[in-house]
Amino acid sequence: MEAELHDLEAKLAQVVQRLKTLREENRDLRQQVAARADENARLGEKLASAKTRIEALLKQIPETES
Repeated sequence: MEAELHDLEAKLAQVVQRLKTLREENRDLRQQVAARADENARLGEKLASAKTRIEALLKQIPETES
C-alpha cells in the first residue's frame, strides 16, 4: 500500500510538472501569436501604402494611343 501511494505521488508530481511546462509553452505561444499578428498588421499597412504609391505612379504615366 505504501509503495502504491508513493508511485501515485510520483505520477501526480509528474503530471503537475507537465502542467506547468504546458502552461509556460502556451504562454510563450500566445506571445508569439500576438507578435506575429502585430507584424502581419504592420506589413499589411506597408503593403497598402506601397499599393497607393504604385497607383499614384501609374496615373502619372501618359496613356499611349493605339
